[in-house]
Amino acid sequence: MNFLAHIYLSGENDLLKIGNFMADGIRGSQYESYPLEIQKGIVLHRAIDTFTDAHPIFRQSTKKLHEKYHHYAGVIVDVFYDHFLAKNWTHYSTEKLEDFVARFYDSLQNNYSVLSEKTKGMLPYMIDQNWLVSYQTVEGIHGILTQMDKRTKNQSQMRFASNELNEFYSEFENDFTLFFAELISFVNHKKSTL
Repeated sequence: MNFLAHIYLSGENDLLKIGNFMADGIRGSQYESYPLEIQKGIVLHRAIDTFTDAHPIFRQSTKKLHEKYHHYAGVIVDVFYDHFLAKNWTHYSTEKLEDFVARFYDSLQNNYSVLSEKTKGMLPYMIDQNWLVSYQTVEGIHGILTQMDKRTKNQSQMRFASNELNEFYSEFENDFTLFFAELISFVNHKKSTL
């Protein structure tokens, strides 16, 4: 799952959200240097990634992309799934997506001192371009994938993946809906053990 899903799945604890959000840039036991609630968010993020990568529905989605995008297929599906979460936000939350995202951006700024350096570097762009809200549209997803492709020096070809999103749109959306219901159950149990 990509940023929006990780944040959403964290619940209402701001530090847990922040840990879950910035976990990808924190290696091994480095997480132990963060406050306890952020540590829990990092542990939750890792559990979500492990669950996701091994799940047969997620793998079914990645198979549609593997031939063209190889090991980037999983990354692309993570972004696609965030699109479907943003697009169908009202099925998962009573709070408007724009309000949820604004609260999260405020939380990041209010807790700036505990952010990783990578997160601090990314934050101005994320807020300025409103990445999380942009996930609602295929055009927004295309923009995100293009930025990600540039970080691979255009070797991943991710900038073209919105073509497959359009081609298999209903299949990806169905995969997401089935998978996300199972992921929510998994995360609710996992949070109770943190």
